[in-house]
Amino acid sequence: MTSVSSAVTLRRAVAADASAAADVWLRSFRAALPTVVRPRSDDEVRDYFREVVVPLRETWVAADAGAGVVGVMVLAGDELSQLYLRPDWRGRGLGDRFVALAKERSPGGLDLWTFQVNKPAHRFYERHGFVAVEYTDGSGNEEREPDVRYVWRP
Repeated sequence: MTSVSSAVTLRRAVAADASAAADVWLRSFRAALPTVVRPRSDDEVRDYFREVVVPLRETWVAADAGAGVVGVMVLAGDELSQLYLRPDWRGRGLGDRFVALAKERSPGGLDLWTFQVNKPAHRFYERHGFVAVEYTDGSGNEEREPDVRYVWRP
């Protein structure tokens, strides 16, 4: 695939980005995690992005001049809480740019959770220096899906 063009910018999300960011999350989740049962409807996810994620979290979007919002990343302190890309934008270096930004924002280290079934995410994070440190049966997440915690320390 081609690399991300200079037309793509990473910037803090604003209220007007909430709907597009939620749509990126929904499309990415469906494509990457088809076997994971979501406990929230599409409308509930959109409401959550509008009412909580964008206004109350450190939310970043990748915006393309022609395609609009194509990626979203949410940081919660030293936790990389969410990183989702539109499926047609995967493999272009955008995730690499988001992780570099997350490391810049949290130079002391980062933690994240991903589902055990999401092997491409495991490979991606491991390539960026993250190490799996904990596996769970999923009883601690609302999807009830086995997950894995990764950490990165400089």
